[in-house]
Amino acid sequence: MSIVFFGSPDFAVPSLKALIEAKELVAAVVTQPDKTRGRGRRLMPSPVKQCAIESGIRPLTPLSMNDKSFLSDLRALKPEFLVVVAFGRILSKPILELPSKGPINVHASLLPKYRGASPITWALLNGEKETGVTTMLMDEGLDTGDILLQEIVPVEDSDTSGSLSIRLAEAGGPLLLRTLHGIRQATVTPRPQGETTTEYARLLSKEDGHIDWSKDAVEIHNMVRALSPWPSAYCFLDGKRIKLTRTEPVETDGAKQGQGMIAEAGSDYFGVATASGTLRVLELQPEGRKAMAARDFLQGHKLNEGEQLN
Repeated sequence: MSIVFFGSPDFAVPSLKALIEAKELVAAVVTQPDKTRGRGRRLMPSPVKQCAIESGIRPLTPLSMNDKSFLSDLRALKPEFLVVVAFGRILSKPILELPSKGPINVHASLLPKYRGASPITWALLNGEKETGVTTMLMDEGLDTGDILLQEIVPVEDSDTSGSLSIRLAEAGGPLLLRTLHGIRQATVTPRPQGETTTEYARLLSKEDGHIDWSKDAVEIHNMVRALSPWPSAYCFLDGKRIKLTRTEPVETDGAKQGQGMIAEAGSDYFGVATASGTLRVLELQPEGRKAMAARDFLQGHKLNEGEQLN
């Protein structure tokens, strides 16, 4: 009984590797077509396609999920399961109905919280102390299928979207294997999600990274964490964009400066006044330069209290 794996980014690779290492029969891997990347605009395969090739598994990169030859190839495989991990496309009903035991999705949140494309980002934006991974039976809705198993993952104070994504991806592989075993042994019972009051975890754009200094320091700090490494939280100093890559919120008795103004300038950091508290900037990336510690930036750029960040 074979498995067809759907996935594209780095997040999906640990789940694919878990299947391979467990000697599951992965008959095919479906992933996004090669995309141009980098300054040279070279065509590059997705991380999942690269993993498949290295493992001797045939990668399929259809331009459309409705391509007749693609659907014919899937039917010929007669899969036991479809496993979908951060694939990046909506699967049609004919595809979802192909496997004999179900289409399984690995989602990076504790559903029903944070359905949608950016669950890790929104968990950090909202200051969650824990999140996790959910396996579910897929239906035609967006992350609305019945829950199978869940694994809680604590959110560390130092986490960014990048670091948290790595831990959630690593938790996804073992959870997927337990899910497949449980379905085969009839020890896992699907349960409906019910409804959620949590905002849908929509995909963010670069414009969402522009810092609003009228928010409090903790909110902005969470934004910096959530938008690292992409699309990055940023502001403007003297008309030039600065990305903030590591910050620290500090409680203050009262703002000495207006919101967005430099409130303090130490040797290793500088602080910016917010609606409540001060946001200390520890690392940043000036426009056209590499990321650097705040102390290195301050050696070449003197900041004075009262200077405005926009």
